[in-house]
Amino acid sequence: MIFDSLTTSSGGAGTQPGPFGRFYLHELINSGGMADIWVATDNQNHTYALRKLHDRFKFNFVARGRFLRGCELLARLPPHENIIRYVDHGRMEGSLYLLMEYVESSNLKILQAREDEVFIQNISQILIDLALALEHMHDHHVMHLDVKPENVLMTRNGNIRVVDFDLCQPIPEKPRKFGRNPGTPHYMAPEQLKRQPFDHRVDIFAYGVTAYELLTYQKPFPGETPEEVLRSQMDRASFFAPPRELNPDIPPALEKILLRCLENDPDKRYPIMSALVHDLQNALYVP
Repeated sequence: MIFDSLTTSSGGAGTQPGPFGRFYLHELINSGGMADIWVATDNQNHTYALRKLHDRFKFNFVARGRFLRGCELLARLPPHENIIRYVDHGRMEGSLYLLMEYVESSNLKILQAREDEVFIQNISQILIDLALALEHMHDHHVMHLDVKPENVLMTRNGNIRVVDFDLCQPIPEKPRKFGRNPGTPHYMAPEQLKRQPFDHRVDIFAYGVTAYELLTYQKPFPGETPEEVLRSQMDRASFFAPPRELNPDIPPALEKILLRCLENDPDKRYPIMSALVHDLQNALYVP
């Protein structure tokens, strides 16, 4: 995978091209809070995206555990056309890495900001394909926990890939509290922000937030802090605008789907992604 612009971070040493184990790192294409992503080739000149944990986390057992869990959950997922393809993971030269397919792409946040024509023309299919990717994950007992436009790549021909599995968790048999509170506040469901027990339905909420943002160019629940976002969710009369008020071109059936995804009460949301996919395909049939 490749991004149009480099996200800066304090990755520390090791951000220069050069050999890395059996690979050669050519170009640093993205740097996030936990890891750098490089264009890498092996000795047979095959090209990959190689995600390497920042050197400053070598002795951070929480970060290392999160990175490894994401790798392992992605490795166990059967391949899906809308999820970045796993190749390998492990440790080389003392650093943890994840090897993935290389796809020339940009994330949806970048594409929306520049009003990319392919993004605009394919928005219906993007919404369906993202739902299909999450359905696949949930069917294999994995919840993503960080669904947002930045974590969805789109290729030049409109195909998407879901990425970034650092926060993934196995779906619990019943909602449960997690020791840490994973996610990005604007996309987190109320039960997460309240630190209550939750399950896979938080991904359905995050899907609703993501779809709302992609269609309206606004987030449904404003706020600068998790507390402010939660207040917006709880006081909808003051803060929330139905999506068709912001974009009248949204079909009524699609608005109904988004509103159900965004219910504060998880029992009022779609119970499973398959039900959401069914309604989406009926509302947005794309030949």
